[in-house]
Amino acid sequence: MTQEVLSDGSRGTRCPTALVSGSSQGIGFETARILAERGIRVIVSARDADRGTAAAARLGQPFVRLDVTDPDSVRAAAQWIEQKYGVLDILVNNAGVLGAPDLLPSATPVDVARQTFETNVLGVISVTNAMLPLLRRSVAGRIVNVSSELGSMERMLDRDAPTWALHDTAYNASKAALNMLTVSYAKELWDTPVKVNAMDPGWCATAINNFQGYRTAEQGASEAVRLATLGPDGPTASFSQEQGPLPW
Repeated sequence: MTQEVLSDGSRGTRCPTALVSGSSQGIGFETARILAERGIRVIVSARDADRGTAAAARLGQPFVRLDVTDPDSVRAAAQWIEQKYGVLDILVNNAGVLGAPDLLPSATPVDVARQTFETNVLGVISVTNAMLPLLRRSVAGRIVNVSSELGSMERMLDRDAPTWALHDTAYNASKAALNMLTVSYAKELWDTPVKVNAMDPGWCATAINNFQGYRTAEQGASEAVRLATLGPDGPTASFSQEQGPLPW
């Protein structure tokens, strides 16, 4: 519960509200589940209404359809949240696509790169901008961007690291761009209660990689949950994984 001044001027408690994009399965679902277990109202969202409704029912939480690449869908979701709850305390930008893995830059089709950026970068801008007026109403707004270690310039240039051999060009570039978005939003919101951070869930076994990862979706969600529930002394403009900070 959040202590704050209510609309009638009195002080009271309110159940925090979170929105997790792409939360019908995988890391998004686990993030929603853990937040809900902590007493937070979590709005489950997905492009596929049937899957999203089923996931929300499993968690006992509300559902709103959200396609991050569709401006009308994003606008409608924001309007629904405003009408239903009036405020948003947590936004987890989890929805993402892998694109075409294992492609060198010279072999990456422009259409693949465009589609990857449409979801992983432009979708985050669209959703964040639509939800920001609601987040500004929160006494402790939190934005968490689900990024990747593959978006770290320093890690990708380390010849001794496992990441050196990975050439998922469109995906990696989109996550590097997402990291810069994180910094940019954090700077804009620097003197407000809204904190903006990016996280790497690690190589998790989810549908995006045909369940080939060595970590579980629940493990991948842990850092997103930590950043979503930061206290007032927590960081903004940070990039981290469960093991600690990551270089940009």
